[in-house]
Amino acid sequence: MRPEPTDLIQSVSRALRVLEQVTQADRPLPVKVIARRCDINLATAYHLVRTLCYEGYLVRQPGGSYSAGAKVAERFHELVTSFQRPPDAVAVLRHLAAASGHSAYLGRIAGDRMVITDVVEGPSSPWLEDLQVGLETAAHATAVGKALLTTMSAADRRRMFAQQGMRPYTSRTASDLAALNGELHGLVPGDLVIEHGEFRENVACAGIATEVGEPGGWWAIGVTTRGLDLPEQLLAMLRQAAADLSGVTRKALAQPTALLEGDRWGNQYER
Repeated sequence: MRPEPTDLIQSVSRALRVLEQVTQADRPLPVKVIARRCDINLATAYHLVRTLCYEGYLVRQPGGSYSAGAKVAERFHELVTSFQRPPDAVAVLRHLAAASGHSAYLGRIAGDRMVITDVVEGPSSPWLEDLQVGLETAAHATAVGKALLTTMSAADRRRMFAQQGMRPYTSRTASDLAALNGELHGLVPGDLVIEHGEFRENVACAGIATEVGEPGGWWAIGVTTRGLDLPEQLLAMLRQAAADLSGVTRKALAQPTALLEGDRWGNQYER
């Protein structure tokens, strides 16, 4: 837990808590429920809810409950745009998912957090609610995250996990920094990173970090599978996608390797 700043503005903090509770709920919330969940008095809750409605972040439903407003979606769109994804990122992910049948992910480190910036779902992968666009997710438990961790110094990793902790998602998750550093020992940016059941039971993930654009512009591309098996052909497709993302081997799309011959990897990107 980060220390509370001495100049914290309580009203702003409370308004953000209200917004978090409403947007995370699976149904509109009455003000009494919002007040209870945010641990604020009812009068304050009413003031905050009315202000958020006026600004467009909440909407009052006919029954008097409140749900997220259009401004939340606008801010989400701006968040995704701010990541400044590589120009061909979506095309590369779509191609990887179409050729392999597996879900393809793109992530990066932003403000000491690992964030998923793009996802293209594939039928051979499970839907993972925590690996969706705009969500902060577990760098220590996912192959995409671990691939990005190979680009960071030991000191940066230590600072990152001191702030956010290392939640054990399954019994296989590395939940202390020494164990995680042991897993990453000897790996360098660009190496294939694999995890088996560390983020979700009976789900495997592979990821590769790739430098795009200016030096230090690290992204990671990954795939997931049902079960703990990662076929070699899928890993070869992932390696090719990582290379294409960084612009190293664009012409390989028109000249598929022998390993991938016969599948759809030789097709051109669809824009």
